[in-house]
Amino acid sequence: MNYRKLVTIVEEIATEGGRPVDPVAKVAIVAAVFDNPWAGQGFVEDLNEGIDAVASELGALLAPRVIEALGAPLEAYGKAAIVGLEGEIEHGSALIHTLKFGNHFRDAANATTLLPAVEKRGPAGVQFDIPLKHFTDATIRSHHQSVEVKVSDAPHPGEILIALAAATRGRPQQRLAPLSTEQ
Repeated sequence: MNYRKLVTIVEEIATEGGRPVDPVAKVAIVAAVFDNPWAGQGFVEDLNEGIDAVASELGALLAPRVIEALGAPLEAYGKAAIVGLEGEIEHGSALIHTLKFGNHFRDAANATTLLPAVEKRGPAGVQFDIPLKHFTDATIRSHHQSVEVKVSDAPHPGEILIALAAATRGRPQQRLAPLSTEQ
């Protein structure tokens, strides 16, 4: 798999609601932009050949980079597949909803939960939100959050943008009671 570009975004939230965030909340996103392996083929019934050619290599590329960019222990994570206008949403879904892709991130993060995801088709520069959940317990409400992403020149019509996101903590200043209080 050859990629056109890799994008790394790191944000730190030091204040929320007019109060300091302690410890600072950090979120990292790493995205790869590459040619859609099914571009120009019309409707492809069996996507396995493209999955086998791209998914594992893509997971192996992105997972260590997002962990490194975060630079601290991960507590929440998520993924995204944004397909250019000449592709199908299923093309992005096929790559990210396979253990060949996702296990690279789960293993690197010592995670046990499913990776929440967003998939959509759009033009270059489309904005999208990556949902994040706790990495070992999806019921922990404080870690249900999202991060907004935009890569100004991607994806081109025949490309796919795949991104992983990681956070060092849940939402800054979260105040919701645990789910168990409502049962």
